[in-house]
Amino acid sequence: MLRLGRREFDAYEPVIMAIVNRTPDSFYDQGATFRDEPALARVEQAVSEGAAIIDIGGVKAGPGEEVTAEEEARRTVGFVAEVRRRFPDVIISVDTWRHEVGEAVCEAGADLLNDAWGGVDPRLAEVAGRYGAGIVCTHAGGTQPRTRPHRIAYDDVMADILDVTVGLAERAVSLGVPRESVLIDPGHDFGKNTRHSLEATRRLGEMVSTGWPVLVSLSNKDFVGETLDRPVKERVVGTLATTAVSAWLGAQVYRVHEVAETRQVLDMVASIAGHRPPAVARRGLA
Repeated sequence: MLRLGRREFDAYEPVIMAIVNRTPDSFYDQGATFRDEPALARVEQAVSEGAAIIDIGGVKAGPGEEVTAEEEARRTVGFVAEVRRRFPDVIISVDTWRHEVGEAVCEAGADLLNDAWGGVDPRLAEVAGRYGAGIVCTHAGGTQPRTRPHRIAYDDVMADILDVTVGLAERAVSLGVPRESVLIDPGHDFGKNTRHSLEATRRLGEMVSTGWPVLVSLSNKDFVGETLDRPVKERVVGTLATTAVSAWLGAQVYRVHEVAETRQVLDMVASIAGHRPPAVARRGLA
């Protein structure tokens, strides 16, 4: 059972986490949701299309202009409070590695802290435990926030992913985070080259076998672009193919830009797997 905010999900229930960037320089939408009203419209659209989680980020993942903790909080805290007011049942996640920001957004109503940089600030898990919030434990290969990997190597990339993410998950529980509110994430592209991310996808079942719910953040990432030689705006098909494979292998939560398309892919895979009946089944019966 996965429990986040007011929601519970069974083991075979796929969950969509919609990305809402409060940044002027995000790699995909180029700041389209930096201002409040477009961002709130994005939340409303994502919820209507089937997102259960809204993931709010105040700093883009890649290199760029420095964003202080104070500026990150300014971009996210008030917005979290407004989303909480307008959408009381939605699960609010905040993508941050900083404990100061985590504390502020939990005060404002966040349910989940999405630590994409692999516990670089160990106090973030302490914040989650203190507030009873969930946490995403990600493998980032030991890289520092907002840096790109350079000639990174692993003897066994999945072994390293398992060691790091399960270790972070167990530590989070020891700090008071509810076990049913902890997820692990292989961290596609984070501290990895394209071959590493492809192998992490291919071996995703090993993460699922740990018993921790698995979150994947695949949407329009560089490993998709390099695999197919496609620019950022032409990676949706590759992303959805990777989503289907990840769903078949047992991942549960999907951090995405394209909510409606992802919903269809997840529903189709769930129906093939026998976990979901067809929405309509008239063929051969009329």
